[in-house]
Amino acid sequence: MFKRRDLLKTLAGTAAAAALPSSAFAQAAFPSRPVRLIVPFAPGGTTDIIARAISDKLRENLGQTVVVENKGGGGGVIGALELAKAAPDGHTLGMATVSTTAANPAINPKIPYDTLTDFTPIINIAATPNLIAVHPSFPAKNFQSFLEELRRNPGKHSYASSGTGGIGHLQTELFKSLARIFMTHIPYRGAGPALADVVGGQVPIIFDNLPSALPFVRDGRLVPIVVAAPERLQALPNVPTFKEVGMEPVNRMAYYGILGPKAMAPAVVDAIHAAVRKTVEDPAVRKRITDTGSLIVANSPAEFARQIAAEYEVYKKVVSSQKLSLGA
Repeated sequence: MFKRRDLLKTLAGTAAAAALPSSAFAQAAFPSRPVRLIVPFAPGGTTDIIARAISDKLRENLGQTVVVENKGGGGGVIGALELAKAAPDGHTLGMATVSTTAANPAINPKIPYDTLTDFTPIINIAATPNLIAVHPSFPAKNFQSFLEELRRNPGKHSYASSGTGGIGHLQTELFKSLARIFMTHIPYRGAGPALADVVGGQVPIIFDNLPSALPFVRDGRLVPIVVAAPERLQALPNVPTFKEVGMEPVNRMAYYGILGPKAMAPAVVDAIHAAVRKTVEDPAVRKRITDTGSLIVANSPAEFARQIAAEYEVYKKVVSSQKLSLGA
């Protein structure tokens, strides 16, 4: 028979549970269902490549399925905004890029999220060199002749990017200002479609991330001109860096990390961070990422937060000093 003493204990336990903050239940339950990993660009670009490189092993380390979802558009804004509006329970995450957290917010004052307050930085997975590459039909095959061709024919050539306000757009515009040349910008809904049109010959030039462009360079369907990297790349030993050609401000690598919505519980952040770190320590995952030319970073949430803030400041200064706008 249920005694009065037992009833009082039950009621007391229920009251105590009700007094617990909702985050306590979220921590206890995480992960209780599949985790969405939003890629804010179309399939085929570097962001997509890195996300899919970790997704299978991350499933094992989290104990739940990780579903990669491509939400392209607006230079990454559409996918980033969806992440910002998600519940902060850890079941919706997003890939963080320089485009979505620094370049686009720096050039677009009306962007519908605050890059510094609307997200929870979790981990920077990898740093990636960028490069300018051209279609083989382009009448230049090295940096000097590339520069001469553009100066000789202002406005004749166009370049593709992942979208207005993306890193490819801002880095190319910075390059244009330093090189004193003019090219027409053609924005796409992600690096994948932009790259496909350059490889197909519809647009002659692209400023892209190395992982997505390198396979086409290796099989001769793209010609590398110059790279943004600390030093010459082992995969492209004959291609100079922007620093070597006197344009060091353009010599910036991209980052690919994971963010959550703001106000995530620290225990959930720690669980995701630990699972991603364990994932990138797996030899097969590590090889898959480094084979693209990327460098594993796997830093702390605090370090990644500082990195995002610093990159954002850099691009705000670039936009201001070069007088760039969304119509550039």
